[in-house]
Amino acid sequence: MFTVYTKETLPELIKKLKERADNTSEEIEKSVKNILADVKTRGDEALFEYSEKFDKVKLTSLRMTEEEKEAAIALVPAELKEAMDRAARNIYEFHEKQKQQSWIDNRDGRIMGQRVLPLRRVGLYVPGGTAAYPSSVLMNAIPAKVAGVESIVMVTPPKNEGISPAVLYAARIAGVTDIVTVGGAQAVAAMAYGTESIEQVDKIVGPGNIFVATAKRLVFGTVDIDMFAGPSEVLVIADEKADPAYVAADFMSQAEHDPIAASVLVTTSKKLVDGVRAEIEKQIKTLSRADIIEKSLLAYGSAVIVDSLDEAAKVSDTIAPEHLELMVENPFELLGKVRNAGSVFLGANSPEPLGDYYAGPNHVLPTNGTARFSSALSTDSFVKKSSYLYYSEEALKKASDDIIRFATAEGLTAHANSIAVRKK
Repeated sequence: MFTVYTKETLPELIKKLKERADNTSEEIEKSVKNILADVKTRGDEALFEYSEKFDKVKLTSLRMTEEEKEAAIALVPAELKEAMDRAARNIYEFHEKQKQQSWIDNRDGRIMGQRVLPLRRVGLYVPGGTAAYPSSVLMNAIPAKVAGVESIVMVTPPKNEGISPAVLYAARIAGVTDIVTVGGAQAVAAMAYGTESIEQVDKIVGPGNIFVATAKRLVFGTVDIDMFAGPSEVLVIADEKADPAYVAADFMSQAEHDPIAASVLVTTSKKLVDGVRAEIEKQIKTLSRADIIEKSLLAYGSAVIVDSLDEAAKVSDTIAPEHLELMVENPFELLGKVRNAGSVFLGANSPEPLGDYYAGPNHVLPTNGTARFSSALSTDSFVKKSSYLYYSEEALKKASDDIIRFATAEGLTAHANSIAVRKK
């Protein structure tokens, strides 16, 4: 069900994991470029045509009426609403603590500072495929709301049976201000360039298929995007005391996402590896997405046997996983030894789905090794920082000679002159 690696064969695993992201064909990129150019040129007209062509829905409007939203939200079970409300509160509270303040420094005739300003308008893409993900709406929209974003537009593919009621309820409690029933690369184009009825956004966030991901990559620069998302992964560091049933369950909770999702166990115990394999075979029989799990584990399910937990931490840092579970006796001690991970889950009672849905930390995380240099979605993702400075005449005079020396050394005489004319 999964492949066992050693220190010697570890490079094979790392190479295998990185190659999962190489799935954008020239044909897909060409198709997406054509769609982007078409929407940029023809606006709403192109959106209606693509919705009929790709989603098989003939739209008369790009937006749901308030009556349609209310009717759909009324279908959400009360228990689910209450669970989503509690999750939203946790997410709001966590992200409130991330907020940064503007600052000012005033001394010796010099005033300098930094303004922390929210983006004005953000676009959120919500997939409309085989599964609806209200948790994704909460995780993407709430940090934007907390950051102070004025306008949050959600785009999602139209369906003849209507948009998921749970997604619509999540949009309401997360502070989404506008919902547009358009999907695919054409929705990304509409947000990036603007159309007659859709105002351009400053940033696009949210998951999507390969066409959506390619479109986001191609419009980056016209607008900002959250990240170049790759295939998802979980890495579990476990000692000999770890429960194989827990490890197996967490392996499969990740594997059910996608046939190219990766589940990796790094452990000091060969006995645990055998136990996890047996538990997977036992538990998978009861799971609805067993076929996807089997494909994922067969292709990318892995166990790495190491000599110590210190070595396990080094292996984890090399892989830089999206999700890292420390299923060891003293997880807080090991936490200080790991550096590269999107989000870390400490102990046997903190499985990855706890973070996916409920606890508060964001589940939009760097994938495919990018946790080496990038971070989870946060309130920082929805602000920009602008510096300012003021010098009095006397303060500038004190700095003049230094600035002129710099400018002269770089051969930029007009820069030097800009200071010199004031010095006179």
